[in-house]
Amino acid sequence: MKTRFVLFSLVALVTYALSIRAEQLQVFAAASLTDALKEIAPAYEAASGEKLQFNFAGSNALARQIQEGAPADVFISADEAKMDALQKAGMILDGTRQSLLSNTLAVVVEADSPLKLDSARALAQHAVKRIALADAKGVPAGIYAKEYLEKIGVWKEVKDRVVPTENVRAALAAVESGNVEAAIVYKTDAAISKAVKVACEVPAKEGPDISYSFAVVKESKNPEAAKKFLDYLKSEPALAIFRKYGFIIRQ
Repeated sequence: MKTRFVLFSLVALVTYALSIRAEQLQVFAAASLTDALKEIAPAYEAASGEKLQFNFAGSNALARQIQEGAPADVFISADEAKMDALQKAGMILDGTRQSLLSNTLAVVVEADSPLKLDSARALAQHAVKRIALADAKGVPAGIYAKEYLEKIGVWKEVKDRVVPTENVRAALAAVESGNVEAAIVYKTDAAISKAVKVACEVPAKEGPDISYSFAVVKESKNPEAAKKFLDYLKSEPALAIFRKYGFIIRQ
């Protein structure tokens, strides 16, 4: 009876230890990666035995959380600047940073909108009273959008009509709900919504150089598992899913 109790206790202890280990990989990722990473996760978890816990938000908010001590193993930023800041602060594990993905911008309107916008310049027309952008003061999607609008010379005309949102998914939602006439989002976000349509796309050669930066956080409690996850994201099964959602693989 005693032996059986000891065996039961050992099994329970091992099960508990494995469950704790499986919950350790915390992935802080840009909101625009939500659908792709959620689709990638099951295959990775099955192959590795690790459980992925995602925190999706604007890259600026995620970087701030990490700086304030939030437990993160992997950080995936939608721009290089947020990763630069963490690296300069000594918060990124040396040798793990990589730039894997790119994206393009698109102007979206409601699916039944009568607006005809043949280019982002058309956002300056009076019929477009409100334009949702991820907050251009810190969120990569908004920074990219503002940069492009400045480049084509219409930012001064539209800036007073801009409705800043927490992240790019919130900008998309603002169009879906009818609260704004248009938004500039990533092409990958536009593709996942049936409530909006793409009015026009920003050609990759004209638009900003959008670069997603991936790295292991220096204070990771499980850096080896975090490195393996980043390696998996470069594997063909993961890249196929990124392509499916419209991401561009950086060479």
